[in-house]
Amino acid sequence: MIQTVVKRDGRIVGFNEEKIKAAIRKAMLSTSLGEDAPVLNQIADRIAYIGKEQMSVEEIQDMVEMELMNSERKDVAKKYIAYRDKRSIARKAKTHDMFKEIIETKSNDVTRENANMNADTPAGMMMKFASETTKPFVDDYLLSQRVREAVKNNYLHIHDKDYYPTKSLTCVQHPLDKILSGGLVAGHGASRPAKRIETASILGCISMETAQNEMHGGQAIPAFDFYLAPYVRRTFIEELKSLEQLTGNDYSNLYDVEIDDYVVRELDFLQGTERAKQFAINKTVSRVYQALEAFIHNMNTIHSRGGNQVVFSSINYGTDTSAEGRCVIRELLNSTYRGVGNGSTAIFPIQIWKKKRGVSYLPEDKNYDLYKLACKVTARRFFPNFVNLDAPFNQHEKWDINDPNRYQYELATMGCRTRVFENRFGAKTSIGRGNLSFTTVNIVRVALECMYIDDKALRVNRFFAKLDEVLNIAAQQLNERFNFQKTAMAKQFPLLMSGLWNGSENLKPDDTIESVINQGTLGIGFIGLAECLIALIGKHHGEDEEAQELGLKIVTYMRDRVVSFSEEYQHNYSVLATPAEGLSGRFTKFDRKKFGVIPGVTDKEYYTNSNHVPVYFKCSAKRKAEIEAPYHALTGGGHIFYVEMDGDATHNPEAIMQIVDIMDKYDVGYGSVNHNRNRCMVCGYENAEKEMEVCPECGSSNIDKLQRITGYLVGTTDRWNAAKLAELKDRVVHE
Repeated sequence: MIQTVVKRDGRIVGFNEEKIKAAIRKAMLSTSLGEDAPVLNQIADRIAYIGKEQMSVEEIQDMVEMELMNSERKDVAKKYIAYRDKRSIARKAKTHDMFKEIIETKSNDVTRENANMNADTPAGMMMKFASETTKPFVDDYLLSQRVREAVKNNYLHIHDKDYYPTKSLTCVQHPLDKILSGGLVAGHGASRPAKRIETASILGCISMETAQNEMHGGQAIPAFDFYLAPYVRRTFIEELKSLEQLTGNDYSNLYDVEIDDYVVRELDFLQGTERAKQFAINKTVSRVYQALEAFIHNMNTIHSRGGNQVVFSSINYGTDTSAEGRCVIRELLNSTYRGVGNGSTAIFPIQIWKKKRGVSYLPEDKNYDLYKLACKVTARRFFPNFVNLDAPFNQHEKWDINDPNRYQYELATMGCRTRVFENRFGAKTSIGRGNLSFTTVNIVRVALECMYIDDKALRVNRFFAKLDEVLNIAAQQLNERFNFQKTAMAKQFPLLMSGLWNGSENLKPDDTIESVINQGTLGIGFIGLAECLIALIGKHHGEDEEAQELGLKIVTYMRDRVVSFSEEYQHNYSVLATPAEGLSGRFTKFDRKKFGVIPGVTDKEYYTNSNHVPVYFKCSAKRKAEIEAPYHALTGGGHIFYVEMDGDATHNPEAIMQIVDIMDKYDVGYGSVNHNRNRCMVCGYENAEKEMEVCPECGSSNIDKLQRITGYLVGTTDRWNAAKLAELKDRVVHE
């Protein structure tokens, strides 16, 4: 006798015989003879009696078909089969329509979910087919009922849900020194340890490209200058040895000679060992430049993720004050300034200058000259961004300027904004760690459900009560995903779990990754603080002090709750200022359908990212920092501060320095500057004119603007979704 039924979504429910009767009755009523109650009851009773204790919906429907075919009402059997087929087709129709849009390369929210992925190529199509069919599987079989309902009702968004079944992690900061000194195994070949700068550069590329295929988020190198510096000296020694072979002289006394700086100089008035030394320096600088030029070129051309995307790569640098480290920084910046191809701006890696008083910021600092160069490069190429190591929450108690390995205690960030630093289960560091997964809370939705409560105090209190409920579900979901991720075996991530992730070098291939991944973070993100505040009190935090006070209270509450979740679940939970791309319009579209068009809340195609003031709100860069900076101390999972500059910044690096000064003054954790940059989509020519209608190089009128989206650059806005295009149109400059 049937007791329970396994539904199509995997849920197990109690058997209800009336549902069988209802289905048969519907088929009977569609025939000329109509309903036959005795036959109907007989068939339903028989199925309930002879069926197994637990059966699936499909198994029960098969039995109904067989019983109807064996009865005198074969006409009903035909109608029942036809109706069942129709329902099956209807369930598949949505997938069919979606696939058709991908095949026809239509521009919509599905195909333009990720602006750095070309969904029109065969590999891109294949990824979208896989992605869009995997998500329903996750909903049906991997999410608990409470979480499923929260996602369905637009309270939560699970990021990278299509990668959920793979058990992959989000991102990692590569301990590149391990790769450079020990080599790596990728694919069917193994690389030897690096001996010169060219090899070190290539291994850095391979490390990130290989790990990208094992993860669903970005790849970063936390101390690019420190890691590559030793190979500058080795290259210098190699040049001296080549000179020895050429001249027959012995220059071994120069191998370890102190070098103030690796700067190219004329040889005309130099003699003997000084001439040899400068010759080797000149050759070394040239090779470093070429190696780093190749590094940038490779990071923009080596495709990952099924041959469809370049690596979401980031590099942090700026605090190595050794001559060799400074050489790496200088030539990286020089190459970035020059551009790739026909002088185009490189999209990747996202470069991040580590700004530190006493090292790389003040006029008396050793790397101040390189800081000025970095600002010059940013004024032309958007990168580097700037991470503020002087912000109180970005400092490490063990950092010492005299420690040659101080980079271990320096925060490194992902270019998109993800921040990993504090650690309940190991050393406080960014190196060898990353985010495991993150989920975003729709705080606007919560506010919309409370906005019609007349009493303000009651309205706000009700909001916090509902927010707490949603945060609890988010923490539960992340814990459930962690428990799924931890069952993966080390051999599923052959590079990541062979030494990149802290502690993974001790794992055997068939060991699970449970013992090491808890050093990563679980992020609870949020979107639409501005719209949330408008729904609650009528104004956003940029235009009203009361709103700012409430905004800080909301995010502080989230921060306090993740601390308690960390205790409850024993994980590294953190609050993330979500970098929403496809999500920015998805939440809004759903909420508008339910609540209607509400001025300042659902009247646009997008919600404002995280804690930012709305992109349409006019204010100075200083005022924007005053408003947004306090949220950086609360969002330990990551944040970013944007400034939109007007016109051509190419010859105005001082304007970039002024923005960094603002970051320093207000303890902004991480920031970047946007400005005008036109790009010819045919030949790649760029300039910074207000408008470029025709390319002066090739005559093409196919001109686009180079723009930043969720922390990274995108070569063409053709791949932006409708919500992000609407946001781009609304952006105003910050005077």
